[in-house]
Amino acid sequence: MAKLAVVTGGCGFIGSHMVDLLVAEGVKVRVVDNLSNGRLENISQHKNNSDVSLEKLDIRDVSSNSSVFAEVDYVFHFAGVGDIVPSIDNPVEYMDVNVQGTVRILEAARHAGVEKFVYAASSSCYGKASVPTDENYPIRCEYPYALSKYLGEQACFHWNQVYKLPVNSIRIFNAFGTRSRTSGAYGAVFGVFLKQKLAGHPFTVVGNGTQTRDFVYASDVAKAFYLAAETEISGEVFNLGAGKPQSVNRLVELLSGKTINIPKRPGEPDCTWANITKITNILRWKQGVSFEDGVKKMLDNIGYWENAPLWTTDKIEQATKQWFGSLA
Repeated sequence: MAKLAVVTGGCGFIGSHMVDLLVAEGVKVRVVDNLSNGRLENISQHKNNSDVSLEKLDIRDVSSNSSVFAEVDYVFHFAGVGDIVPSIDNPVEYMDVNVQGTVRILEAARHAGVEKFVYAASSSCYGKASVPTDENYPIRCEYPYALSKYLGEQACFHWNQVYKLPVNSIRIFNAFGTRSRTSGAYGAVFGVFLKQKLAGHPFTVVGNGTQTRDFVYASDVAKAFYLAAETEISGEVFNLGAGKPQSVNRLVELLSGKTINIPKRPGEPDCTWANITKITNILRWKQGVSFEDGVKKMLDNIGYWENAPLWTTDKIEQATKQWFGSLA
């Protein structure tokens, strides 16, 4: 009998790649998404598939006895507020969605008796960490987004401890790929740069561009989550990156275009680099899409960012004003 999974945030960036993988694996999928950031077109390839359904629902409104979770085997929890910079201005919203929303999903999963709950955590919980960073590195949340994601993770493990809900958590380092966010918030570098490329605007490089990020392609992230659901192991945290940090300057080189430098933001690390020994040894995960191939995939689909906001230096300065004021 086919497995049944709930994917919260399944119309979003990584969530939609998760839906693709589950369908390919013969798993039936119920997508939970309020479409505040997710886009229907991200799962439009499955619109005629009776094994994929969509519940337009805010995770904060999910009841403990929600019929959406009835007979569900796996829950993949991606839904939440994902843009980092606006968390400085809107901490209450981040705590409400990323913490209380997660608790709502945990309760629904608990009452449904799901086989495995896999939480999308964030490597931002480590702050300015030494690298490569393993799962035992001390937690240092530098801004509300990081704190909200970490508290959501702690709730997951509390439900694991108290209610014996089988939970695994994956701390994603720097996911990239097609369908990455195009929201109105100043966010991930790829969305900003691809719109700037379309508009013929210089790439706004933070600092001198030598900072490195451990970019991991979205379909590889989905594979890790699937492995974390399939394993008999529970109660574990796994770091997820490619283990091969890439500089912003290298990204600019691959995208090809002029640049303009903007001030480096306080509270952000010079390097993110996941120690992926645990996830490769225990879950047998391995990278499938290289950084260069991933960037090419995004350039081949650059039209996706046509309607994304164009971030100019003036707009970025305004959007990050509170960030500099709080973290400087």
